[in-house]
Amino acid sequence: MTAEPASASRICKRALVAGRVQGVFYRASTVSRARELGVDGFARNLPDGCVEVVACGPIEAVDALARWLWKGSAASRVTAVQVETLDGEPFPAGTGFSAR
Repeated sequence: MTAEPASASRICKRALVAGRVQGVFYRASTVSRARELGVDGFARNLPDGCVEVVACGPIEAVDALARWLWKGSAASRVTAVQVETLDGEPFPAGTGFSAR
């Protein structure tokens, strides 16, 4: 039996977060939480008022971040989080997490 490749335990997800999530430190809070979890990727504001989050990392960590997105910063008011799993890995391990 062969061992699974290291990437098999990693996953990438994209989330669109709606509500009052711009101008309330939502991205900065997301960066902080993602770094605590060891997740790579980014959070950025979209023109429609949503925040896009792309997160890659260990399955448990990415899932934990996806759940946390409902909380966000103290001033945010999240009304919806749509999450999809991405094919491939746009952010290899160790690339970090940033706000764009």
